[in-house]
Amino acid sequence: MPEDAPPNGGAPGPRARVLGMQTKLHRWTVADPGRRFDDLFNFVHDPATLLVAFDRVAGNRGARTPGVDGLTAIDVEESIGVPGFLNDLRAALKDGSFRPLPVRERSIPKPGGAGKVRKLGIPTIADRVVQAALKLVLEPIFEADFTPVSYGFRPRRRAQDAIAEIHYFGTRGYRWVLDADIEACFDSIDHTALMDRVRHRVKDKRVLSLVKAFLKAGVLTELGENKKTLTGTPQGGILSPLLANIALSALDEHLHGPWKPGGTMATEGKRAYRRRKGQPTWRIVRYADDFVVLVHGTEADTAALREEVADVLEPLGLRLSQAKKRIVHMSDGFDFLGFRIQWKRKGGTTKWHVYTFIADRPLRSLKAKIRALTGRTSQQDLAAVLIRLTQIMRGWANYFKHAVAKHVFDRLDAFVWWRLIRMLRERHRWSWGDVRRRFTTPTGRWRPIAADGIELFRIASVTVSRYRYRPTIPTPWQPANPV
Repeated sequence: MPEDAPPNGGAPGPRARVLGMQTKLHRWTVADPGRRFDDLFNFVHDPATLLVAFDRVAGNRGARTPGVDGLTAIDVEESIGVPGFLNDLRAALKDGSFRPLPVRERSIPKPGGAGKVRKLGIPTIADRVVQAALKLVLEPIFEADFTPVSYGFRPRRRAQDAIAEIHYFGTRGYRWVLDADIEACFDSIDHTALMDRVRHRVKDKRVLSLVKAFLKAGVLTELGENKKTLTGTPQGGILSPLLANIALSALDEHLHGPWKPGGTMATEGKRAYRRRKGQPTWRIVRYADDFVVLVHGTEADTAALREEVADVLEPLGLRLSQAKKRIVHMSDGFDFLGFRIQWKRKGGTTKWHVYTFIADRPLRSLKAKIRALTGRTSQQDLAAVLIRLTQIMRGWANYFKHAVAKHVFDRLDAFVWWRLIRMLRERHRWSWGDVRRRFTTPTGRWRPIAADGIELFRIASVTVSRYRYRPTIPTPWQPANPV
């Protein structure tokens, strides 16, 4: 029987109960834009909410990583027992004795960061469960207020949606680009400004106290020092992305406000009128703390918007990164979320189009991972190498398959094949004739590289297709619009 099936026609399972609760919260929020919820704590410590929260924590990749108490999700399941663990946690929440512990600091290298590291804060399992429960309750409320121009860490939204929106507006005259991100965003958000934005929708003091307690929980550094958290929301916490989106929605609301009904850019007619008067129109596209502002206007209009953005961020304790804060024309191209977006002339024609390529950095990063797995002196089992290569390349290809990627995939296919052949030649002292005997058929066709029934994944076999822009993306708590 499915876990959520009601036994003998009885009450629905925990997932259905939580979904029903979320749907109601979302519906009430949409129906009353000024509503502040004052009875949410009962939802947070509801047994169904905590059970669903634990399942999500245990299913995350970080479930095996302990916090400062040394416990992992597996320890809870095998040594303590999930029912007893959740009962104790619920009792601590209800009687007010629950206190978050400091997060454990862990440094990981930034992708393509040339030696730079990102500091994560790993909460304890108990804290992760409570954060997940808070997210289950708060997310459907704040999703009703979030604008459609932000895509990071939101349900049913992906990086490809952000790229598709840039492509859509880039083909419609929005050619000047403010390419920026926010410096140390997760570490710098002002707690007072953030809590003020949470209070716009939440009146329940117990929920507000829980959120504030997580913000103030502190950090146990890698040197064993306890450090207070005066600003920011630690990366690594389940609740942190939602809190960051709540804070940064101030930027979305400011720049997207004119697009809302009644605004100065609400219709195509109004936008055309502005442009006839020499006034710019713009569109922000944000993914977490990385964003671009597309401008249908001039370079000077874009520069003015840059100062406007800085003014909006300042009360939140945030500022634009100096290293990545530039104004570019789309014909020069810019990188965003691993893609290279450029307006250029189609070869052999006089027509210009907006193209989405794969940026250099993710390509270099992928090749570095492949080189690390296929060193000539490597003695790692070939089957294990093929499995790991498949995992890396399949995920990478699925992310980039909507770009102009066919030739890149073909070149990567050849790159991986030659890396493996050189590794095998070095390992077995094979000549080129030995390679041909082992990997060609009697008719001269090349066989796939394989070991123990596992074949080399051919990235060139991945179908490349255009990702369709979705102007409306329904939340999980509302029905999809009919086609």
